[in-house]
Amino acid sequence: MAEKFGAKSTADEVLTGINLKGKRFLITGASSGIGLETARSLVSHGASVVGAVRNLAKAEPATASVRDAASQGGSLELINLDLASLQSIRACADKLLADGQPFDAIVANAGVMATPFGRTIDGFEVQFGTNHLGHFALINGIESLLVDNGRLVVLSSLSHRGADIDLDDPNFEQQAYDPWVAYSRSKTANSLFAVEFDRRHRDRGIRAASVMPGNSLTDLPRHFSPEELQGLLQTVDAARTEAGLPPKELKEIPQAAATSVWAAVVANKDEIGGHYLEDCAIAPINDTPNPFADGVRSYALDANKAKQLWAKSEELISAAS
Repeated sequence: MAEKFGAKSTADEVLTGINLKGKRFLITGASSGIGLETARSLVSHGASVVGAVRNLAKAEPATASVRDAASQGGSLELINLDLASLQSIRACADKLLADGQPFDAIVANAGVMATPFGRTIDGFEVQFGTNHLGHFALINGIESLLVDNGRLVVLSSLSHRGADIDLDDPNFEQQAYDPWVAYSRSKTANSLFAVEFDRRHRDRGIRAASVMPGNSLTDLPRHFSPEELQGLLQTVDAARTEAGLPPKELKEIPQAAATSVWAAVVANKDEIGGHYLEDCAIAPINDTPNPFADGVRSYALDANKAKQLWAKSEELISAAS
């Protein structure tokens, strides 16, 4: 990896000089925030992007900037996908399979954060169901469309440091619900999914990695008031200061999209496969209990736990189908 990128790099800087004409990508959650910028940067460098979105009517005007950025044959098409509904996921997968066009990379970007307690239409806790099980069902449903030597990029989060997965009670049926614990567990699950997907598909040259994009002001924290959000950022900084760490600088959205794009296109796939990435680099393992420290907790890369989560996910989806 000749070019060195970092926390301040933008998606466009990562793709400098790269022509993606003829390359095809699937991005979930492509109509806002980091997903929108990921799509825009890829399309502006000639890629064909399929953006999976929950609301087509809202997404059409929201993605106008992506179409405007299209150059060198780049294009954007949208497909309907509600990750909180197995029926919607199956319909999306069926449509993509019927179309039959392959993908060079899939970016599992969509997600919800710290939502009030709720269940998906299939009975899963909303964050685990949307962030992990929805992507698990979709990607396994269309895995045959990933080209040999393709890539899967799954967005995780610094919040994975807050909680390991709970395979005995993934849907909060036997314990009090905590929105942050639920979010943290779902983000740990995202990382573990990438670990096991990578193991299962590397014989085809396919590699998978998880990504911590960096904290940025997208509409992901829509369940927070401005005061609550400010309080959260202050809590993070206070915990880092106490540990002798510098404040966690907020990223601009083009910077937050950089690691996804780096992992999907630029990085050596065999170096990043099975790893957790941040700031356009492989993150170091850091098991300090501080939930706001840098790096990845080793439980989020545990190969045995990744296999157990895969089996549990198949069981949950099968029971709900």
